[in-house]
Amino acid sequence: MKKIVLTGLLAGALLAGCNQQKNADGTSGTEAGAAAKDLPTLLANYWEEQAKLFPMAATTQGDNRYNDQLPNDQTKAFRDGLGTMYQRYLAQLGKFDREQMTANDKISYDLFQYDLQIRLDGLKQGILVGADYPAVWMIPFSQFGGLPISLGQFGAGTGAQPFKTAKDYDNWLGRVHGFPVWADSAISNFRQGMKAGVVLPRTLVQKMIPQLRDLVVTDASKSLFYGPVTMFPKDVAAADQQRLTKAYQQAILQDLAPTYKKLADFLQNEYLPKARTTTGISGIPDGAARYRYLVKYWTTTDKTPEEIYQTGLSEVRRIRTEMERVKVQVGFKGDLPAFFQYLKTDQQFMPYQTPAEVIGAFQRIQTRIDPNLKKMFGRTPKTGFEIRQTEAFRAASASAEYNQGTPDGSRPGIFYVPILDATTFNTTSGMESLFLHEAIPGHHYQISLQQENESLPKFRRFAWYGAMGEGWALYTESLGKELGLYTDPYQYMGALGDEIHRAIRLVVDVAMHTKGMTREQAIKYMMDNEAIGEQGATAEIERYMAIPGQALSYKVGALKIRELREKYTQQLGVKASDHLREKYPHQNGEHFHLSAFHDELLKDGVMPLSVLERKMDDWALGEK
Repeated sequence: MKKIVLTGLLAGALLAGCNQQKNADGTSGTEAGAAAKDLPTLLANYWEEQAKLFPMAATTQGDNRYNDQLPNDQTKAFRDGLGTMYQRYLAQLGKFDREQMTANDKISYDLFQYDLQIRLDGLKQGILVGADYPAVWMIPFSQFGGLPISLGQFGAGTGAQPFKTAKDYDNWLGRVHGFPVWADSAISNFRQGMKAGVVLPRTLVQKMIPQLRDLVVTDASKSLFYGPVTMFPKDVAAADQQRLTKAYQQAILQDLAPTYKKLADFLQNEYLPKARTTTGISGIPDGAARYRYLVKYWTTTDKTPEEIYQTGLSEVRRIRTEMERVKVQVGFKGDLPAFFQYLKTDQQFMPYQTPAEVIGAFQRIQTRIDPNLKKMFGRTPKTGFEIRQTEAFRAASASAEYNQGTPDGSRPGIFYVPILDATTFNTTSGMESLFLHEAIPGHHYQISLQQENESLPKFRRFAWYGAMGEGWALYTESLGKELGLYTDPYQYMGALGDEIHRAIRLVVDVAMHTKGMTREQAIKYMMDNEAIGEQGATAEIERYMAIPGQALSYKVGALKIRELREKYTQQLGVKASDHLREKYPHQNGEHFHLSAFHDELLKDGVMPLSVLERKMDDWALGEK
């Protein structure tokens, strides 16, 4: 789970100002041009205003002006203030003449309008779209995300929060001191949810309690938050080190540990008995409407849950057929469930002894694909890249993930791999496809290129739309053979496992939240259709329970990107040297270049899928 030079927007605004015709609202072209010229200012003002409201997101994006701040986003006043701000900017945006803008300006206009409206729609549903994933305000956090977890990631000394100077260390203390007040408000919101019946499933709460208790210590040096003290940079003076060491010990023992204990005790003693036994969001008031909103938010489409469910069933059938083919290819004699069990348990697929060996295997994948990447991408990011083991405190409930770097290069993009036990880390789990998705050319290429593009306004440079962002990452998994991977049938089987995993999500997410499928039934469905163990399936299903709709974005987006590639290949033809010649022998054109397609797709950052298709159609027309 990521984020001003506005020459393009300004040029478009100046051109628009040349048109003198009357507009629908009666203003002259000159008046409209003056307004259009101010579009960059409007976008920049919005970015500045929201950065102060979500300072941890700003820190993630490399904006360090608010690194000492932790606003209390759990209050009604905070939510009301957001609504007022969104309405104000939406009204100001409505004064611009979109039709006189350049293509890039129109994208900015459309995205800004879409973003403001989807956030307002969320607030009407009691859902806050904040720095983290959208959440009903009466459920402030879960086992999968929220401030108590992200605070640990920021404060460990290895995450987004910088710890390079004495001021950096003092900044973190300022942020920590706001946590007790935040937690009190979060508990109040949980209690309002208990009265309204808007509560988490019991099984999720049972996972949250030990997560919180793991961060309760009596010896400050044993705390995750003591990490920065153990790695003072040489530039921090000895006197500051002594002062800060004492301050961090006090913050851990007086602010952090007691607050985590308070949250854990509350969940254990008050909340758990009131937690619901149902699985899906349909188990809370207005759950159906909230789920429809979340489906729209995450997929950026108007697809109904039922449409998505049927797509999932179809994709599961298709991919199972290909899995059967691989099973025959390797000579396995049993049925597909027996093949899954073989892949999960045979010791030949668990060759590692240490976490370092697992990380080394991923590094070798990076080395293998590098030569072919140059053929498939004309633009590559400048942002650095690292592979790290997921921190122990959250590894049990974490999936492999990508944490974005900063545009200025001060922090690399990081591919985190949870390794609970290296001796049981399975090579057939789809290591190659996982690297393509979470690392290169998936999230690292897409997010880094977007952030580095200073021709985009900041709200676009650091935007996130799951359907395109996760859809791109899933699409890149399909590039494995073109990149020189999947030569081992077991690795290809792992890639198919990752693909069917995303198809399964379409089925179980919709079924749990609209059709009464239970947690246990969803776990069984997942294990019946892919080579995943019970622990892994449980963590995945509980993630979908905590973040309804998010899991739909991957497959919906990937299918759209693949559809666009196929469409433009047919329209434009392929080069004689392109591997696609074999697939499209009837094409004699040479206008479709895969690297150009990829570059154009990523050039302008993430956007709703309908906006993306319009942009790419214009590109294809130009390619002709």
